[in-house]
Amino acid sequence: MLEPKLRNVQKYEPPYPLNKFPAHFAVRLGRELVFLLATRQSPRLEGQDWEEIFSRLIGADWENSNVGLDDVRLEQCAWGCKTVKVKIPSAAKTVRLISGRNSPIFSFGDGDILNQEPSLLGEKVLAIWNERVSAIKKNFKYLRTVVLVKSEDLLEVAVFELETIRFEPERISWEWNKSKNLEGFDENRRHRFTWQPHGSQFTIIEKVPEDRLALKIEKPPLLDRDRLLDAIGFDNSWLKVL
Repeated sequence: MLEPKLRNVQKYEPPYPLNKFPAHFAVRLGRELVFLLATRQSPRLEGQDWEEIFSRLIGADWENSNVGLDDVRLEQCAWGCKTVKVKIPSAAKTVRLISGRNSPIFSFGDGDILNQEPSLLGEKVLAIWNERVSAIKKNFKYLRTVVLVKSEDLLEVAVFELETIRFEPERISWEWNKSKNLEGFDENRRHRFTWQPHGSQFTIIEKVPEDRLALKIEKPPLLDRDRLLDAIGFDNSWLKVL
């Protein structure tokens, strides 16, 4: 649907179109990854690392959000940051995004979860997600999820964005799988959600857009710790034993 015209209202545009990252984003991301690989004994990049890196790349503010949907903020835009590990990031077609703990016991006061009608239980699980999205959108005009798909050794990554949206519960059907997890399917019978009753973990399954950014990185040499400390002029006087 087209946006309606309003009188005397200044229209705000996002800092860049969805999935069209700013100039030099790819090169700057590559530099960040090379730095991590050169300074860490093991090739690891966790969620908070990605939040801080992405905020630097787009010139935004980083805040550790309890909700996890607005960790990066820039004017009227907010991003939730996700990392996913796959074998070949550039070839990934779908990803599973862990998207919080949705507990009907806490949010609705439910008791016996496993014996509930799956459609009713799934609707409650989805309602918790939708309420989180609505709460964040009260403060931001644009809400996105930026995903870093990474290989085990961090030498290949893919990055893409999605609009963070509410989902229409009437379009989703729910059923228990063999592992006693609740699965949600869209009108085309595409698996979209998984909810685990033990721990209440909620997972959204998303398609990777064709215009995602993909990078391959040459492994840098690991910096020698002693040489690095000498280079910055480390002295024992920097330390004080309490």
